[in-house]
Amino acid sequence: MSVQIHNYDVVIVGAGLAGLAAARELQRAGKRVAVLTKLHPLRSHSGAAQGGVNAALAEDDDIELHMFDTVKGSDYLADQDAVELMCNKAPETIRWIANMGAAFSRKADGTIAQRPFGGQSKPRACYAKDRTGLTLLQTIYEQCERENVTFFDEWYVADIVYRDGVVSGAVAYNIRNLEPAIFAAKAVMFATGGYARSFKISSNAHANTGDGLSIVARHGLPLEDMEFVQFHPTGLAGSGILISEAARGEGGRLYNSKGERFMEKYAPEKMELAPRDVVSRAITKEILEGRGVGPNKDAVAIDLTHLGEEIIMERLPELRDLAITFLGQDMIKEPIHIAATAHYSMGGIPVDIDGHVRKNPDEIVRGFYAAGECACVSVHGANRLGANSLLEALFFGRHVGKHIAEDLDNNLFEEPKVSEADAQTMLDEIAFCLNNNGDERVPELRKELQESMTANAGVFRTEETMLKQREILKDLRARYKKIRIDDKSKTFNTDLQEAIEFGHMLDYSTFIVEGAIARKESRGAHYREDYPTRDDKNFLKHTFATMDKEGNVSIGYADVTLGKFEPQERKY
Repeated sequence: MSVQIHNYDVVIVGAGLAGLAAARELQRAGKRVAVLTKLHPLRSHSGAAQGGVNAALAEDDDIELHMFDTVKGSDYLADQDAVELMCNKAPETIRWIANMGAAFSRKADGTIAQRPFGGQSKPRACYAKDRTGLTLLQTIYEQCERENVTFFDEWYVADIVYRDGVVSGAVAYNIRNLEPAIFAAKAVMFATGGYARSFKISSNAHANTGDGLSIVARHGLPLEDMEFVQFHPTGLAGSGILISEAARGEGGRLYNSKGERFMEKYAPEKMELAPRDVVSRAITKEILEGRGVGPNKDAVAIDLTHLGEEIIMERLPELRDLAITFLGQDMIKEPIHIAATAHYSMGGIPVDIDGHVRKNPDEIVRGFYAAGECACVSVHGANRLGANSLLEALFFGRHVGKHIAEDLDNNLFEEPKVSEADAQTMLDEIAFCLNNNGDERVPELRKELQESMTANAGVFRTEETMLKQREILKDLRARYKKIRIDDKSKTFNTDLQEAIEFGHMLDYSTFIVEGAIARKESRGAHYREDYPTRDDKNFLKHTFATMDKEGNVSIGYADVTLGKFEPQERKY
């Protein structure tokens, strides 16, 4: 099979907010850019974000307060230089996207409306009703089209060209017909999103299978802080479909089966507007201790009825529609049932403050960048504050795009050297999935992975449950070698794509579990019932983990960049 070779200055993998923001900057700087995405850009998961995007715009707010809230929310694991840069640039980032046409909700005086979010000292989440992510995504995509960015949508990136510490291209196939190609480039940027699909109840799109992280790890490069997976407090009971933090920001109250407003016990000052890790644990504890609501007692109630129809229809119309569609519950008339749902990845591909992928804590990979949820510049540390993710994706996407353009202008790259042979790993993987004639089915294996990860490495973790999960992952990896898929065709073969994606899910799930076993403390979203306190003496550090060819993960560590905010006990 011949392999086409395309040549560009920059190849961006992923077309959510981070990828599109970078693409626009690079195209405007006169670079030849290709964006590769396995979905149409407007189906990227950035569009699912509902509640808002943070910036200290109000007169009674300030940037330093935004920085403090972010660092405290991170349980002091965030790198404070990156936090300072992001928070400083947040107001400018909002003006930038608004001036491109993003239609934010406005107050009567015409200024951008802002709502309260968990763990924030002031209302600073700028919003567009409860469709903020979609509004931003549509705006930046339109601008990319206006600049004539080249898109290859429905192309699946399965590998990178990596030799001698240099990345010089991406290897992909066309989902429509299995046509393979190499996209050679002086610079490659990953913006491939998060990895919460390894859990049974998740707010993530089916596409969020962590491919980018696994591709990086298979080349012996590190992943950072993978044990920190955020569980959002309010997913619709049973499905995990997101009910935005906007519901609590607008005044939603949480109740258990006894009618108790239970957040009084867990965060008496902040109540429902405590950070996500605190509220998720509170909800899960109420359910585990038998105070859940609903037919299976596996949820709690969020009550918004006191807001009234006018406010709900003005500010939360999509949330109301979701609850009616998936639960048959109308939040105007009754409380709706919610539970914690796997939502966001604090960990990812380690990058420096300008988006260069790190080979180790002190050395970068030449020609390789990452931004958005797949990257770990560590502005979120151990726990992300709501409405900081859209900010991170927009700001760092744009920031990294500008730095790639500068690096290109400074001639920091050699001409990429690629050949058809660089596609062989991908072609072998495709051939294995198509031709293997075992007796294991990917959907069953995936179901076992998701159920066991939820049970053993979810909101609450112990040594015992995670050692059990380590063995389950080893068993699933062995069984993966015996898979068989029914569809052997070359046209839109989703069986094949899901088989490849499942291999990636096994890889990054191993990083989550091994990092969590090694981190014998509780910090942010990582809660060890057998080590319930934070241990700054031994674990105020980033996990840097690598994987060998057999899938075994080794754990190392790197320093946290501290700053003006000294670690202190985290209370709300």
